[in-house]
Amino acid sequence: MSDTTTGRYADVNGISLYYETHGTGRPLILLHGGLGTGEMFGPILPTLTERHQVILVDLQGHGRTADIDRPIDIALMAGDVAALIDHLGLDRPDVVGYSLGGGVALQTAVRYPEKVGRLVSASAHVRTDAIPAEMREQQGQVSAAAAEFMKDTPMYQSYVKVAPRPEDFPRLLDKIGEAMAQDFDLTEEVRGLRVPTLIVAADADMAPPSHFVEVFKLLDGGLRDGGWMGEGRPKGGHALAILPGLTHYNLFMSPLFAAVTLAFLDQEEAVWAG
Repeated sequence: MSDTTTGRYADVNGISLYYETHGTGRPLILLHGGLGTGEMFGPILPTLTERHQVILVDLQGHGRTADIDRPIDIALMAGDVAALIDHLGLDRPDVVGYSLGGGVALQTAVRYPEKVGRLVSASAHVRTDAIPAEMREQQGQVSAAAAEFMKDTPMYQSYVKVAPRPEDFPRLLDKIGEAMAQDFDLTEEVRGLRVPTLIVAADADMAPPSHFVEVFKLLDGGLRDGGWMGEGRPKGGHALAILPGLTHYNLFMSPLFAAVTLAFLDQEEAVWAG
């Protein structure tokens, strides 16, 4: 395997965005979850780089990308990803994201469809009410006040190891809490997606499997028999994967996630026809 690893910064949209390039092949932009970094994909990176050049991005305020004076907002971060695509001169790379990164990937495809090849959005619900009320209440309590209690967690330890300004952690918690407290409904955005999209979730994710089936239905999926030749599959080339034995908190490093992502990104037209 040819593997090149480079950590660099791209100055886009007023932010100094950190990214690493691994491997060779058709480009794939990979976006991490909230309070994480690109490094969280370490366990599956070798699999993905067998066939792709993987560009790991640290989103605003995460990892090696310092925060700037704006909210943590998936639409704004999608603008950063689109600007990075232009900065690197990439021709319609695939965009793959998990959790917060899944939301950013989705918004990138919604807002900049001409810049994206295929989309994989994993463990990212599209409506506030898709997750239980008690979980939403917990999310609403995320704030700077929790910083002290998080100092023993892997998320904090990985943050301080690489963050340009480790003292920004409480501010990041405040911004993440504010972002999670916002009501949202991306139903119409999903319905209008114009790039082939794979929706991925764990069978015990934060939102139930039924929610991700609903998202698939918005994409013309699950509404009819697929047909012997796949003629009844969703017209836009969309697909759904519910991964067994996983949760929201370990899906991102599962070989199953890597396998379904590659199957979708690398498929020939006939692959899904059975």
